[in-house]
Amino acid sequence: MRPDNREVDELRQVTFERDFTDMADGSVLVKAGRTHVLCTASVQTDVPRWMKNTGKGWVTAEYSMLPGSSPDRVRRRENGRSMEIQRLIGRSLRAVCDMEAMPDVSITVDCDVLSADGGTRTASITGGYIALHDALSRLVAAGTIKSHPLTDFCAAISVGIVDGEARLDLPYIEDSTAETDMNVVMTGSGGMIEVQGTAEGAPFSRDELNQMLDFAQKGIGELVDMQKAVVSTPPPARPDRG
Repeated sequence: MRPDNREVDELRQVTFERDFTDMADGSVLVKAGRTHVLCTASVQTDVPRWMKNTGKGWVTAEYSMLPGSSPDRVRRRENGRSMEIQRLIGRSLRAVCDMEAMPDVSITVDCDVLSADGGTRTASITGGYIALHDALSRLVAAGTIKSHPLTDFCAAISVGIVDGEARLDLPYIEDSTAETDMNVVMTGSGGMIEVQGTAEGAPFSRDELNQMLDFAQKGIGELVDMQKAVVSTPPPARPDRG
């Protein structure tokens, strides 16, 4: 039995609160159990210097754990872990975005962890997609770009081997003792974007790998269905942000 009484292939309770902030071009508060991440998307009508005159846009990401997000206070500084995670988020979102459909537009997706109980990077990708979607939808509605650049959905989830069995969506208490820890990023159509897996102790078998990927595909399919439900209606008009 898992600590929170879930089945081995069951997600934690996941919710999305769309437009959680008034100022960002797109935002969502994603909750996966006790992991809460605020994802905001900010638009700039400019691109990095190395992309100028290419006719393309750019999507990047930043990630941080805020003080108070874990039992021990997290200091406000960039470190190797946060850099690695924000690069993963950026790569994942760019994989489903047509940069030629958003010329001379840059969007930064900021993922700030308010409460960390495992799976913060995967929650950031899943929520960051919605924030990015809404920011791009508002650009289309305003006539800044002609068509929506997103080509597919994108979501992520953790899997692992804990106490000798494959499990989906690990909270910290499982993640910290897992024999194998893996993060999987996929598109809505089932394409693999990234698989990060490490044996923390004994090596895992090919059969165990297949089972973890099956669990991940099931969980990501459920997350994508939730994303589709959120974005099935256009984001509402922005209030006056003065």
